[in-house]
Amino acid sequence: MKKNRYRLFAIICFLGASVSLQAQDSLPTDYLSKDFHAGRREALRKLMPDNSVFIVMAYPTRTFSNDVEYLYHQNPDMYYFSGYKEPHSLLLIFKEEQKGIDGAVYREIIFVQKKNALAEQWTGRRLGIEGAKEKLGFKYAYNGEDFKNAQIDFSKFDKIIFDRFPENAGNNSRDKADLSDLIEQFKLIAKIPGEISKDSRFDNRLFRELTGRLREIKTPEEMDLIRKAVEISCRGQNEVMKAVHPGMGELEIQGLHEFIHKKYGAEGVGYGSIVGAGANGCVLHYMENSKTKIGTELLLMDVGAEYHGYTADVTRTIPANGKFSEEQKIIYSIVYEAQEAAFKVLKDGAKWSDASKAARDVIADGLLRLGIIKDRAEVGTYYPHGLGHHIGLDVHDRSSSQTLKKDMVITIEPGIYIPPNSNCDKKWWSIAVRIEDDALITQDGYELLSVFAPRKVEDIEKMIAEKSALDKFTVPKLKSAEKKAF
Repeated sequence: MKKNRYRLFAIICFLGASVSLQAQDSLPTDYLSKDFHAGRREALRKLMPDNSVFIVMAYPTRTFSNDVEYLYHQNPDMYYFSGYKEPHSLLLIFKEEQKGIDGAVYREIIFVQKKNALAEQWTGRRLGIEGAKEKLGFKYAYNGEDFKNAQIDFSKFDKIIFDRFPENAGNNSRDKADLSDLIEQFKLIAKIPGEISKDSRFDNRLFRELTGRLREIKTPEEMDLIRKAVEISCRGQNEVMKAVHPGMGELEIQGLHEFIHKKYGAEGVGYGSIVGAGANGCVLHYMENSKTKIGTELLLMDVGAEYHGYTADVTRTIPANGKFSEEQKIIYSIVYEAQEAAFKVLKDGAKWSDASKAARDVIADGLLRLGIIKDRAEVGTYYPHGLGHHIGLDVHDRSSSQTLKKDMVITIEPGIYIPPNSNCDKKWWSIAVRIEDDALITQDGYELLSVFAPRKVEDIEKMIAEKSALDKFTVPKLKSAEKKAF
């Protein structure tokens, strides 16, 4: 029955049946404004070379399983320059004014999903042409199916700037204006060669450079959202510290973090939540979170809320039983001092490499002092990653400079990871520590955005000792667990 219903839905959507839908109310009021996105387009034009066009495409939809899709996440560049959140769309930004065959003068065009009331009843509301004009501020908006007949003469431009085409764009045979079709039509109309490196007019590298120069510097409007995402993430860390006990499982702790995020209005997480106890914390991007009891081991929690498209990235490492052991405290203190050393370098004009070296030197000295390594060159064995990265619309946000600049937002995340069977004293095995904080670069230093979650050993232990709202919550045993196998 369900398969037949989906098949009927697809056929009717293809025919474009009309069903009335009411507009959604009670939405958040702190989304980025259409003026913000228009301002980003204008800032881009100032950076674009003369006689050029800049093309941004939506991200593909992704299959979760069979006929079920993941919740759609827009290409951050498309959102940054347009505010449009739907798939199967295309944005063109021109350096100079263009004249259409009807005499119209324009500097930008967006092609969007066509309105389809029945499809919206099943999969969500669409802005359509009128919505793109009214809500997003575009004067020239068209349905995606109009792109192939738009009569844009790409041959006249000295530079055609676009990103690498998304992989696995899919192709819905019933939709002649899905992302796959838009890509193929663009390739055909613009006469894009198989290897664009052979024609200097077509430029992927410049796309990344220009978007990096813009996105690495955050505007006040962006900072409002980033600050909220970071504070929400810190609140999640704090509530887990209050609630944690050795009988908890990693998945349960992940759930607490993400519950707090949503309680404060975050739509989701900016990346897969990492909750690793003991040796699991030594896996840098561990996301199974399947250990059922964390016991007395250290618990590494790298979790970031995403709020209106902007993500935080905050990591805390805590003792599940409320008290750091002597060995845990020693390793933690080295990582903390490494982070403090990096913080001292941060300011407008500083080199990222200098901050990275400051942290790495502290960790190397500490591991040498403990006899965990015999030579400074071995530090990468237990500190295998870099110091941090930009955050914003991506957790590893776009950037183009190795020099720190005012209004950049970066993470500082040194760590030490000592897996079982490492070439050192067994007492250090399975200790994994990462401390990650989000910082706004200022003229003379930095602002610690993630100040809301404790970092010092004594402050973490004090937070864990606090009462939790979940202390009286007990989980009844599942009835299904009482069934006995025959």
